[in-house]
Order: sequence, then C-alpha cells, then structure tokens
Amino acid sequence: MNDIFEKDRSGAMVSPDEPGYDRLIASIFETMKLAYELNDGFRTPDEARRYLSRITGQEIDESVTLLPPFYVDFGKNIRIGKRCWIQQGCTFFDRGGITLGDDVFIAPKVNLVTINHDPDPGNRSATYGRPIVIEDKAWIGINSTVLPGVTVGYGAIVGANSVVTHDVPPLTVVGGNPARFIRRIGEAKTDR
Repeated sequence: MNDIFEKDRSGAMVSPDEPGYDRLIASIFETMKLAYELNDGFRTPDEARRYLSRITGQEIDESVTLLPPFYVDFGKNIRIGKRCWIQQGCTFFDRGGITLGDDVFIAPKVNLVTINHDPDPGNRSATYGRPIVIEDKAWIGINSTVLPGVTVGYGAIVGANSVVTHDVPPLTVVGGNPARFIRRIGEAKTDR
C-alpha cells in the first residue's frame, strides 16, 4: 500500500516512523479544528449537522441529531444512517471505521474507539485499527466504551458504564466491564 491513509484504514500497523505519517497527523489536527469550532458556543441542529458533514466529508441526513460537544480524531471514516441521535460529550476515534446504522441512539459520554497500540513495548507508538459497527436500532448507554473490532447487533442495548470488548448479538442487553450478556430483549426482567 502506497498511501498511508489506505494502509491505516485497512487495519495494518502504522508507525510514526514511516513516510506519510505527518500527513495523517495533519489531517487529524484539521478535523480537531472543525470539532473545536463545532463545540465553541451554541449550534442549532442544522449548524451541528453541517459541521458533522464537514468532519465526515459526506452529507449527513437531516434526520440526524448531534448534540455538541463532540470529540473526534480523524472523522472521514464515520458513516451515519438516518434518524440517529448522538448525545453530548461523545468521542469517536474512527481511523478504523465507525458505522452507525439507522435509528441508533448514542447516549452522552459514549466512546467509540477503533484504534489500538502495538502490544510490543518497543513499538508501542505504532497503531492499528479495527472497525466498529453499530447496527440499526441499537442503543449505547451513557458513559459506555466500545472497543476496536466490535459489532453491536440490531436492536441491542449496551447498559450504562459498560466496556464492550466483544460483539453484541442482536436483540440482547449487555452490561458491565467487560460487558456480558444480561438478557434477550423481550424476555421478562428479573429483580436483582
């Protein structure tokens, strides 16, 4: 792969020592500048959506609601479906790719992190990405973190303060650190 952006998006290890890394970092700082502008003062829903379109490099559907502040590193690897709600204080590190289906609810202070570091201490500054996919009608609870390579299935619920390290099956509720299966949606709740 000749292009560092292509290599980074593919999930290959990317090191600060390789050619083009400075362009990748410059792009991150350009996106962070847009995010700073978005977060600096009150924004109408339309203004917030326009900023999100500039950050992602694609038109965001008018049915999407973003409530700033919003924190992002790269921005160009985010795909957002229709009727999504993204609440205040969320962080999207999208170099590995983030896809939100339709009707996804992202609660306040949610972290979607697609990047990880090389476990080798001698190469710790190198990173690699794995995509995060949040399927249609899923709900990610307040202050949860979804880690690289995770898919949250259709209609699933991630409980508040969870750390999601593995895929979440459709129509299930998970919670905890690490997030574990609690019940299928539609099953009776039990008192604890």
